[in-house]
Amino acid sequence: MDHNAFLNAEFDEHFGVAQATPDAVRESFSRLVTACTESINNGGKIMFFGNGGSASDAQHLATELTARYITDRAAIAALALTTDTSALTAIGNDFGFENLFSRQIEALGKPGDVAIGITTSGKSPNVIKALRQARDMGLTAAALSGKDGGDLPGLADP
Repeated sequence: MDHNAFLNAEFDEHFGVAQATPDAVRESFSRLVTACTESINNGGKIMFFGNGGSASDAQHLATELTARYITDRAAIAALALTTDTSALTAIGNDFGFENLFSRQIEALGKPGDVAIGITTSGKSPNVIKALRQARDMGLTAAALSGKDGGDLPGLADP
């Protein structure tokens, strides 16, 4: 295996995606930021969720909002639905893995909140079910995904 060729190919792909992303997400990003700002200004919160690496992303994003990002500012109400091991194991055991996030949204969400599902494939059943739950309850449903979005198109509001 040519390690240099592999490294160069990976960076070429990364740079290509990074270069194409702003134009591809500009409008939806603006709508998402507006929805999040309105939610926080009206006493709402932002909930992040996903599986595996996306669970880590959810935790990181929620932490950046509750702690600080770049500068000191007021804390922003945000949480990752991936961190409560008691809730995750009880819901997984009693209701099934596909209900991990929808059950938490049912318990914690209120109209005006924002629910952001993260799934690289766009095919995670528990993320899709949670976004449907969020929409049914009057939350703003949003998703971060890769490639063509998998099964997510039509499920996210912004």
